[in-house]
Amino acid sequence: MATYSGARCKTCRRHGLKLFLKGQRCMTDKCAFERRAYAPGEHGQRRRSKPTDYGIQLREKQKAKRTYGVLERQFRKYYEQAERQKGVTGENLLRLLERRLDNILYRLGFAQSRAASRQLIVHGHVEVNGRKVDIPSFLVKAGDVVAVCEKSRSLPEIRASVDMKAGIGTVEWLELDPKKFAGRLLEVPSRQQIPTPLNEQLIVNYYSR
Repeated sequence: MATYSGARCKTCRRHGLKLFLKGQRCMTDKCAFERRAYAPGEHGQRRRSKPTDYGIQLREKQKAKRTYGVLERQFRKYYEQAERQKGVTGENLLRLLERRLDNILYRLGFAQSRAASRQLIVHGHVEVNGRKVDIPSFLVKAGDVVAVCEKSRSLPEIRASVDMKAGIGTVEWLELDPKKFAGRLLEVPSRQQIPTPLNEQLIVNYYSR
């Protein structure tokens, strides 16, 4: 499984937005974005020239990829799939990304970040509808139940994530059962129900060039 191995804190600084890529660290004063809220590199604090339309579109696409932890080839496949579906392409794209198993596990609060969520899935700690699934990109359907395997519920990283997110609540299109370490996808979310700060139309414009 290919994954992004670059510096995650630099990614947030580059986009000028906290993407919560490092879980609990992002909530503390150790967060690099809080300490240096400017672009990384030697010239990060200098005034830059006005970006082109292409540059703005590219940056938004890169931000979406980094947020959901998807590499270019797979992200392009999601876009092509979204384009074939009925409805607005940009909204379809975000719905596909939100239905990824690693994202659902993160939204339910069983992992502190999507990267941590992918690790739990690959190591066999997650099941869907009672069957173990070790593919982070698995697309969850409405009505599916995602749960942490019973033997894995005492893992320190899962306990820490549950404690960290206790009382915060989850998105309205997911139903959480904390006692069973499980959650159900009630419905495919609408754009208004997706809290990710992205301008999906810029991504559509990028691929439509």
